[in-house]
Amino acid sequence: MATTEHPAPSPPEPPSPSRLRSWMLEGLSDMGKGGGHTGPHAEPEPPHRGQPWWRVMCLTGVDYFSTLGYQPGIAALAAGLLSPIATIVLVVVTLAGALPVYRRVAEESPHGEGSIAMLERLLSFWQGKLFVLTLLGFAATDFLITITLSAADASTHLVENPHLTGVLHDKQMLITLILVALLGAVFLKGFLEAIGVAVALVGAYLALNVVVVIVGLYHVITAGHVVTDWSSALTTQHSNVFAMIGVALLVFPKLALGLSGFETGVAVMPHVKGDPDDTEARPTGRIRDTKKLLTTAALIMSVFLITTSFITTLLIPEKEFEAGGQANGRALAYLAHDYLGNTFGTVYDASTIAILWFAGASAMAGLLNLMPRYLPRYGMAPHWARAVRPMVIVFTLIAFVVTWIFDADVNAQGGAYATGVLVLISSAAIAVTIAARKARQRNWTVAFAVISAVFLYTTVLNVIERPDGVKIGACFIAGIILVSLLSRLARAFELRVTSVTLDDMAERFVRDMASRRMRFIANEPDRRDIAEYRDKIEQIRQDNDVPGQEDFVFVEVTVTDPSEFEAGLTVRGEVLHGRYRVLTLESSSIPNALAALLLHVRDSTGCTPHIYFEWTEGGPFANFLRFFLFGQGEVAPVTREVLREAERDRKRRPRVHVG
Repeated sequence: MATTEHPAPSPPEPPSPSRLRSWMLEGLSDMGKGGGHTGPHAEPEPPHRGQPWWRVMCLTGVDYFSTLGYQPGIAALAAGLLSPIATIVLVVVTLAGALPVYRRVAEESPHGEGSIAMLERLLSFWQGKLFVLTLLGFAATDFLITITLSAADASTHLVENPHLTGVLHDKQMLITLILVALLGAVFLKGFLEAIGVAVALVGAYLALNVVVVIVGLYHVITAGHVVTDWSSALTTQHSNVFAMIGVALLVFPKLALGLSGFETGVAVMPHVKGDPDDTEARPTGRIRDTKKLLTTAALIMSVFLITTSFITTLLIPEKEFEAGGQANGRALAYLAHDYLGNTFGTVYDASTIAILWFAGASAMAGLLNLMPRYLPRYGMAPHWARAVRPMVIVFTLIAFVVTWIFDADVNAQGGAYATGVLVLISSAAIAVTIAARKARQRNWTVAFAVISAVFLYTTVLNVIERPDGVKIGACFIAGIILVSLLSRLARAFELRVTSVTLDDMAERFVRDMASRRMRFIANEPDRRDIAEYRDKIEQIRQDNDVPGQEDFVFVEVTVTDPSEFEAGLTVRGEVLHGRYRVLTLESSSIPNALAALLLHVRDSTGCTPHIYFEWTEGGPFANFLRFFLFGQGEVAPVTREVLREAERDRKRRPRVHVG
């Protein structure tokens, strides 16, 4: 069936904005529905600009590998002498749990949307939107704590450097805030994608860590008493191996920061080059290479997690891990200075500060890509939320508050960070379990269900022991839901239709009416028998004194998912009972669909259409709630209000009649 598609009518151009407003909203019109920006988590690039998977892995690495800056110290504080054993448990969970889950996520969501998009497809209506908003709250926790924790750890490496200790003593909070502000300033200026920078930072950082690990292992091996002292102390604390494993299983959730790179690994998928014959619908090469990326990153990180945990636990006195100790938040840097000298240690500090700062940049880019992907599409964000700079200011201010609340303490933020990471991984595990079940893959369904149970256990245990994370997450969730509902309320009377498409029959009805006065009747379909349409016309003629020779076309809107905000509108024409012409539409909102149709008819014919309604029974408040939540309610006045918002010129506005 042939169709004609036209863009939805748009309101007149607003007056020229001020220079500040223009600068703040620069690029807004180019960002599209999903939002966009340039950065490590940006929208998919054209195929010819893709990068080899190992280079894209470094974008994951600035987030994932940079946790080595603080992970060994946090592990030592959480598990004490059991830190290496607890880390081995973490590595097993990484390789046998998180890695298979995200390899499957890469298959199911190959365009960088991640597990949230997978779960979004499983749920519709308002419960689906609220569920996604909840996950976005935890994702915001993950990304924002990445920014604040990375900045705090970078300032720790700076303050504790032997060359600067006296100068920067007690200035960690100020330095952390400066680093966060610098990050915001860079994004306000314009953050250009820098995979090359990420490759250089990750390469240098991993090379320096290899040196520290080799030197640390050499000292452990040559000083035989170190291993003996550790094993003796371990045996004294725990009677047998089973007791050690049991305690390690209980404490390993506190080490969950070591799982932080997987969600980022999927987010950067659009940058993977893949094969020349890849298509957007079937990017086979991109999926294969992303799996290589995830596997390689997990293996590299696993080796570093085990070795660094081992050498830091055996070589650093326990008191140095505590608050105020020289290894607190910088265990590997402590070894670098102690065993390789202050010159090498300073180079190591500089490399760590650089990669931690870049991890914050990656997290900021992730936020700027994630929020516009969902909220504006739901109608749950102001129009300016599609622009980068206003969102940068909002996120920077929130990062200031979080830094102040946690006093720029790395260990204090570990629980909040782990909670965000674990909730996202748990949701991914549940999503792939459901996907495997739908695909009737019984073995994978059972395996992913077990993995989901492990991550849910880990998440619950982490929340019980360190409730800060869920408190921060709850604040973000409450804030997002409140702002989203207020925004949806404020934007309720927008046109909300992106395009109008008419089939051949509908086009014919419109052409036939263009030669005379265009009259439509809004009808709520019931039995759709001949009596329904005959009685409706008679009622409209009587209530509005319409002459008998005037002709009408009925318009019937079926509400699909009222929680959707924007969508295209398809109009189909049919003739019922041999005489009644009917236009049928499907939309999330009856008034918005009717307004869009009327404006389209006016623009395509040059004639002003008239539409006739009957009053809806019920109180105005209850009817407004029905419109807001279910797309129905008091249709006539809301249609008129949508038309008034969309067309400011009264002379050109379609006419609304109510009888």
